[in-house]
Amino acid sequence: MGLFARIVRDPIQTDQLLGDVGEGGSGAVLLFLGTVRDHADGRPVARLRYEAYEPMARDVLEEILVEVQGRTGVERLSAVHRVGELVVGEISVAIAVSSPHRADAYEASRLVIEEVKKRLPVWKKELYSDGQEEWVAGTTPPEDRTSEAGSAAR
Repeated sequence: MGLFARIVRDPIQTDQLLGDVGEGGSGAVLLFLGTVRDHADGRPVARLRYEAYEPMARDVLEEILVEVQGRTGVERLSAVHRVGELVVGEISVAIAVSSPHRADAYEASRLVIEEVKKRLPVWKKELYSDGQEEWVAGTTPPEDRTSEAGSAAR
């Protein structure tokens, strides 16, 4: 079995993720990349800042992988989330999965990213081209929360 959960500050190395999950019995190897886009809600985005208490975030990411493994039977999963400041086009999250069959790989990858979006204690601030910045609703760090309600998707 191979489960690999990482929180990193440096650029995500996709070769490392593929190496985590690669093995001869796989008929499918899937790599999902979440990247910083140049807009949000009609506003031009220059960059993002992700913050986290890294040990907790890594533990939660590992819990997600264990749960997805239990639900899908896929044994080889690797997930990495980057923290710090990222510019447009950089990889913020990456998930690699290998399994004997493609349907299982797609399902496992989808479940991992959906759970990451819901549960991972990583907070995102959008830094707009006009110099303004704003925490994304539902991802505000605990010490900066105001009277926000609900949890929007990241």
